[in-house]
Amino acid sequence: MIPALVPLIVFYLYPIGRSLWISFTDWDYISPEFNYVWLDNYVSLLTNPQFYTVLWNTLYFTLGTVIPTVIGGLFLAMLLTNQGKGMSIYRTIIFSPWVTPTVAISIVWSWIYEPKVGLANWLLSLVNIPALGWTSSTDWAMPAIIIVTVWKGLGWAMIFYMYALKKVPESLYEAADLDGASRVRKFIHITVPLISPTTFFLVVITMIDSLQAYDQIQVLTQGGPAGSTRTILYMYYQSAFEQFNMGSATAVATILVVLTAILAFLQFYLSRKWVHYQ
Repeated sequence: MIPALVPLIVFYLYPIGRSLWISFTDWDYISPEFNYVWLDNYVSLLTNPQFYTVLWNTLYFTLGTVIPTVIGGLFLAMLLTNQGKGMSIYRTIIFSPWVTPTVAISIVWSWIYEPKVGLANWLLSLVNIPALGWTSSTDWAMPAIIIVTVWKGLGWAMIFYMYALKKVPESLYEAADLDGASRVRKFIHITVPLISPTTFFLVVITMIDSLQAYDQIQVLTQGGPAGSTRTILYMYYQSAFEQFNMGSATAVATILVVLTAILAFLQFYLSRKWVHYQ
């Protein structure tokens, strides 16, 4: 077990412990001197109204990303599972955003969202919809980032669902056909239960990725406008590398880890209930 434990301790457990220790100090990231403030960073954070705004933004972004990615990935998988002519090309095109760096994708989308000459508003003008501010609007900045994130992750979810759909026995569908079941009933009572482990995996991983989203926010909005796209991870970045308050920043990181662990535990608990119900 030693070869596995060494990198686990060096690159995971020690940094987590070190981060937790720094959260009890007022270290400014530069000076070698610091003072212990113990729980002051946590108290200051939890009594700050801006923290709860950031928390809401994080929840909004997470739900807005996870649900469309999972549902859209399943829809694309069902659409492209067959081996028809040209299907491999479509699958490659849809999957390609996932292997493209997020920074590069975000730069391209910043051009698409450009208010005056961007492609997004040009498409809206074709159907007589007024131009939107997108990343410069407090109402549309977060949906704009969600669109980019979902667009990037759809192909990834599609690949997993395609594999899961191929594992569903055809004999079950044939038996359902003999019983006169409709496509909708076959989907609800056969497909959905048998691909539920894949759905659970995608929900957990997509949720964690959403909580750790940073690149697209930095490129498209820098947390603005007026903090409308400021998430917990972006708050950590600003506290650590803009305000040089490493103690407060690591307190934010600790809370993020705790929230991630709680959400993961709830999902595992609900997944066991689902399996028991099935």
